Amino acid sequence: MSQTAIKVQNVGKNFGKVCAVQDLSFDVAANTCFGLLGPNGAGKTTMMKIIYGKCTLDNSNGSCVNVFGYNPVTDELAIKYLSGVVPQDDNLDDELNVVQNLRIYAKFYALSAKNTNERIKYLLDFLELTEKRKASIKHLSGGMKRRLIIARALLNNPKLLILDEPTTGLDPQVRHLIWDKLRQLKKQGTTILLTTHYMEEAFALCDAVLIMDRGREVIQGTPAELLERNIEKFVLELTGSHAISDIEEPVKTGIRVDRGQESTRLYSNDADRLKRLAAKLEGAHYFLRQTNLEDVFLKATGRELNEKQ
Repeated sequence: MSQTAIKVQNVGKNFGKVCAVQDLSFDVAANTCFGLLGPNGAGKTTMMKIIYGKCTLDNSNGSCVNVFGYNPVTDELAIKYLSGVVPQDDNLDDELNVVQNLRIYAKFYALSAKNTNERIKYLLDFLELTEKRKASIKHLSGGMKRRLIIARALLNNPKLLILDEPTTGLDPQVRHLIWDKLRQLKKQGTTILLTTHYMEEAFALCDAVLIMDRGREVIQGTPAELLERNIEKFVLELTGSHAISDIEEPVKTGIRVDRGQESTRLYSNDADRLKRLAAKLEGAHYFLRQTNLEDVFLKATGRELNEKQ
C-alpha cells in the first residue's frame, strides 16, 4: 500500500471576508503527481502555500495538514527542507548568471562545496541548460528561466516538488520537455504537487486531480475516472453562423447542448448520432472529437468567469 505523503483534512482559509479555501480534504500518495485544478481565484495557490507553511490555515472544524509526518504550522522549516517549490512567477536574480543563481540558493540547504558543484552539474545536464551555465539571466528565454527555476527547486533533492503553474506561457516544445523531466522525477521517487490551467498537462502528468472552484472541492479522482463518471464520450464543437434552431433537435434525442457566446458544444455517447447531426448543419464549422479533461473542467466549473478573475 502506498505511503501517504500529504494529508489535508477540512482545511479552510479566510482573508477578511474573502473565503479562499473552504473545508478542503484530499490525500496525496507518495511517488505520485497530484493536480489542483480550478479557475483563477479558486484557491489553488493558497492551498499550496498552506502545505509548505507560507500561509497559515484557519484552525477550526478539525482542520489539519500533514506533510511526510510534519505539521506546517509547527514544522515549517522541516517541510521546506524536504521540499522544492516552483512559484508562478520567475524570481531569479537578474544580476547573477545561471550557476551563481544556483550556488546562492544551495547555501540555504548548507550543501558542501563538493555537493553543490556535483548537484549543479547534474541538474544543468538534466534540464538541458549546461551550455547556458555562464549566461546572464537577462539573456535567457522564458523556457530556460522556467527550467532553471525547476533546477533550483531540485538542488536539495526534495521528496516533495511543488509546482505552481510551471509551464504557463511556454511553447509546446519546452512544455513537453518539462513534462518528460517531471515524469522522470516521479519514477525516481519524487512526489509532485501541481497546479495548472492546462488540462492536457494535468492529464499527461497527474495520477489524481482535484477540481476546485471558489475555494471548494467540486470533484476529485484519477483523470480516467473523471472522464468516465462526469462526461459523455464524444463532443461536436460548432462555430460560425449556424442558427440556434438547427440544434434544437438534439435536446429531444438525448444530446446535451452547451451553448457559449460564439460556439456550441453537443455532447453524446453516440458518435454516429453526432456525425448525422453535423451533416445537417450547412455552413457551420464543426469538429467531432473524444471528450477530454477540459470538457470535464468546463462542466464542473462552468463557462462564466469568477468575480475574482
